[in-house]
Amino acid sequence: MKPGANNLITDVAGLRVGNAEDHTIKTGATVLVGDAPFTTAVHVMGGAPGTRETDLLAPDKLVQQVDALVLSGGSAFGLDAASGVADALRAEGRGFQVGDQRVPIVPGAILFDLLNGGDKGWAENPYKALGRVALAAADTSFPLGSVGAGCGSTTANLKGGLGSASLVLDCGITVGALVAVNSLGSVTMGDGPEFWAAPWEMNGEFGGHGMGNHDPTQEPRPEARLGENTTIAIIATDADLTQAQATRLATAAHDGMARAIHPSHTPFDGDLIFVAATGAKPLPDPGFDALRLGHAAATCLARAIARGVYAASPAEGDTLPCWANAFE
Repeated sequence: MKPGANNLITDVAGLRVGNAEDHTIKTGATVLVGDAPFTTAVHVMGGAPGTRETDLLAPDKLVQQVDALVLSGGSAFGLDAASGVADALRAEGRGFQVGDQRVPIVPGAILFDLLNGGDKGWAENPYKALGRVALAAADTSFPLGSVGAGCGSTTANLKGGLGSASLVLDCGITVGALVAVNSLGSVTMGDGPEFWAAPWEMNGEFGGHGMGNHDPTQEPRPEARLGENTTIAIIATDADLTQAQATRLATAAHDGMARAIHPSHTPFDGDLIFVAATGAKPLPDPGFDALRLGHAAATCLARAIARGVYAASPAEGDTLPCWANAFE
């Protein structure tokens, strides 16, 4: 395996990512959209998720493909970002056809960034507009760090951020990850700059600091930040997967969160992973290549989490330092 050309989720052909943010509010939204509808699944392991349209993604439900996926800040307010995306897609003539009507299917997930130092005194919910702007900005190239859904995100000790990474398997299948890191747990080891994801780092993509010292007897002390959490992610692939296979891939990808965030999947996080499969390439070996796909997804996600925090940038009013300010 090796990283794709851009080391981004958009190395999966036919997918684009757009971001929009408001630095006064310290929040934003991120949209993944395909040139065509794609098979989607979801798996939730956190105890406090916030979602839209996820029930529809079960393998036994009517709709098997969606038009876009949305990650957003704003807690429950942020679910409105997907409405802005759906409106814009409908205007383009996209969506699930019912008679002479088209209904864009746009699942979404949100993270809590309401206590991050931004001005939350809006007169009108800003997230619908942010969703529209993010969709309009969708491209194969996009920045990481304090952008989109990662604009106002935080971790236990540092600013969070939007991260991405990709891998191309030996069989030619591409896998990518996109994540907004807003975790109760820490992405770095102890008081040092080293990332928990260090064993999976490729080409010095988050500084090449290697492994730090870890005290396994130390208990986490998360009490001060309860309710301010959730890491939400998308795994994409050009493999031809059924919705059931995509669900299994989402489940396997959660290993990436456990590798990169300590602790992860807590009762106070809404940790969630979507899978988007474009179906462009059949799996040469459906059994063992599915296993390799899960491993690649977890590896990509661990790297993407570290990259998002590594790329975060400082802003006025921040309640936590970014990685660069803390360690460079």
